[in-house]
Amino acid sequence: MRVFHRYLRHVAAIAAISLVAGCDLASSGASGSDGPVVVGTTSAPSTLDPAASWDGSWELFRNIYQTLLSYPYGSSEPQPDAAESCRFTDGSSTAYSCTLKEGLKFSDGTKLDANAVKHSIDRIRDINVDGGPAGLLGSLDRVETKGDREVVFRLNQPDATFPFVLATPAMSIVDPEEYPAKSLREDGRVTGSGPYTLQSYEEGKQAQLARNPNYKGVADRHNSEVTIRYFQDSALMVKALRDKELDIAFRGLAASDIIALEKGSNDDGLQLIEDSGIEISYLVFNPDDPWTSKPAVRKAIAQVIDRPRIAHDVYQGTVDPLYSMVPAGLAGHTTGFFDDYGKPSDSKAKKILTDAGITERVPLTLWYTTDRYGSSTAVEFKELKRQLEASGLFNVTIKGEPWKTYVDGYRKGEYQVFGRGWFPDFPDPDNFIAPFVGEKNALGTPYPASEITKVLLPESRRESDRGAVVRQFEEAQDILVDDARLLPLWQGRQYIAASDEIAGAERALDPSTIMMVWELYRKESW
Repeated sequence: MRVFHRYLRHVAAIAAISLVAGCDLASSGASGSDGPVVVGTTSAPSTLDPAASWDGSWELFRNIYQTLLSYPYGSSEPQPDAAESCRFTDGSSTAYSCTLKEGLKFSDGTKLDANAVKHSIDRIRDINVDGGPAGLLGSLDRVETKGDREVVFRLNQPDATFPFVLATPAMSIVDPEEYPAKSLREDGRVTGSGPYTLQSYEEGKQAQLARNPNYKGVADRHNSEVTIRYFQDSALMVKALRDKELDIAFRGLAASDIIALEKGSNDDGLQLIEDSGIEISYLVFNPDDPWTSKPAVRKAIAQVIDRPRIAHDVYQGTVDPLYSMVPAGLAGHTTGFFDDYGKPSDSKAKKILTDAGITERVPLTLWYTTDRYGSSTAVEFKELKRQLEASGLFNVTIKGEPWKTYVDGYRKGEYQVFGRGWFPDFPDPDNFIAPFVGEKNALGTPYPASEITKVLLPESRRESDRGAVVRQFEEAQDILVDDARLLPLWQGRQYIAASDEIAGAERALDPSTIMMVWELYRKESW
């Protein structure tokens, strides 16, 4: 981790994630000594119901809901949270049992028991939202309860990654009285048992969090209030930080802002923190479209795209070119797309198309979200259009939609080619392969890939030593490269711009880069 100081006294390293929440921003500004910690982000939730979300909504969920397992500071393995203890009870990793803490309650005082846990997990599969978290539960056969405090998960196959799944905010525990078993909650309210309660929420604008007095879990809260402000424009977010309306700006920082902060051209009292990351960006091809259903079209695009130019010209070196879906730093990372395609080549791409009988320019529409990953996304897609059209092989149209509309569109299969970013559910190569394949996946686009789903993933999940699964994930990525239905573009780093008045954020990121906002506090309160 690197910290770029504005003063020599800057010693606090701040690592933050995309969502945080708190109390009334108008009542005390971000610089107030006893006001809420205020975080800005371009990543707003798409929903408040965990059963509907396999996306960045989790960043809010982590702080207002509770899961059986989570990641206390310093842990890369899931540890008990709402649970008192959890363990596999057999030698084959097919029965996983958790015993709840005594006296758990939801924020409204309602008892939280084993039945509530079963209800929360069962409704994910019963509602079965397209592109929703049911795709994480492919190895789950059924949930059983034993009394008020014990929950047993019976798996249909060995799965050493199941504790990681239970630690994701998708598996948040909800009140059976407030969350229907067969449908999503639609009243815009939240009843959880997490460290904070959601005091108010304005969709796309602001979330306000306050301490939950009924909370019993691992979070040691260092503040009483946190506010999240959601921005659709990176520049406006950074301006708010400079104007001291924010304490922290994360997700969506534009490359130009990062470079300016790195060079020290911003106002005094700010710092930039850089850390390594396993965020990835990639393109998805619709297999039902008349053009992108053709392997030759997808492979020709893969042959043309110049990743280093995108990393250098668009992101000014703040991201790194990526040639596999599993990022560098995890077991099984490869450079498959570079090994197969080499450097960008228009002539090779033309041969791929002509060998398939395609001689006319291919019409493409590239879709991106306008308010999720920062303002650099629009610039990136203009560069993709330039590269593809410069080859003489494609006619490209670019279209953008706000995130909530965008999610609905790609889940319905309306987009020919669309861009996605991926922040890991948990730090394991499984989570960069499994979410994108199978009939039910995070993209809402069926991708059977039977060799991966029926052979390689089950083999890898029998292995409790996650460093010993390299072969399976290398083979899985060979299949992804051959199909070229998913096209990795770049791997990101973690950048946070922050006021020097905030401490504790060096402890705040869990292994999936979700911020545990309870770690944040003002230095004046030391």
